[in-house]
Amino acid sequence: PEGGSHIGDVQVRNKGTIGGSVAHSDPSGDWPAAIVALSAELVAVGRNGERAIKADDFFVDLLTTALDTSEILREIRINKTNCGNAQAYVKMHHPASGFAVVGVAANLSMKAGDCERASIGITGVSAKAYRASAVESALNGAALNDETIANAAAHAADGVDINGDLFASADYRRHLATVYTKRAIDAAIARAK
Repeated sequence: PEGGSHIGDVQVRNKGTIGGSVAHSDPSGDWPAAIVALSAELVAVGRNGERAIKADDFFVDLLTTALDTSEILREIRINKTNCGNAQAYVKMHHPASGFAVVGVAANLSMKAGDCERASIGITGVSAKAYRASAVESALNGAALNDETIANAAAHAADGVDINGDLFASADYRRHLATVYTKRAIDAAIARAK
C-alpha cells in the first residue's frame, strides 16, 4: 500500500501507470524497487511474440530496460508464493519532485522470529533498481534482532556504483541506503506482528 501512496506527485499518482513507471526505469522511481523485491515477472509483447523477463533482469541501466525496441510491457506478474508475510516500502523523497533519493522495499518470510527468506529492492542509489543480495544473504536463516538487522543493512550498497548529485553525494546515498534498509526491514517486521 505505501508504494502507491509515495509515488511521485499528485499528477503521476492520478494519471500514470505502474507499467509505465516500470518501463521508464527511472533510477529514482518507486515501483521498480517493489517489483524487484517481489521477484516479479514482466511480460513483454512485440512483433516476435511474447516473452517473460525476471525483474532482476528487466532493469538494465539508467532509463534502460530489457525491452526490445519493438516490445511493450503488457503485464506484471507477481507470484503470491514470492510474497512473504511481511512487506514494507520506505523512502527519503526529493522535496520538489517526490522521487526517491533512496527507496527500499522489504519482502520477508518469517517464522518464529527468524527470517526464512528476505528479498530487498532498492531504488535511488544507482543507475537502476537492484536487489540487495548481500543484505538478503545476511538475513536468510537468521534471527531477526536489532544487531542482525543493522549488520545486514550495512551491506545495502555493496557492489553497486552509487550515484551522486547536487542533492545527495554518493557517500550520503550509501549511508541512506543503510538507514532506509534497516527502516524497511523494521517496518515489515512491525507490520507482521
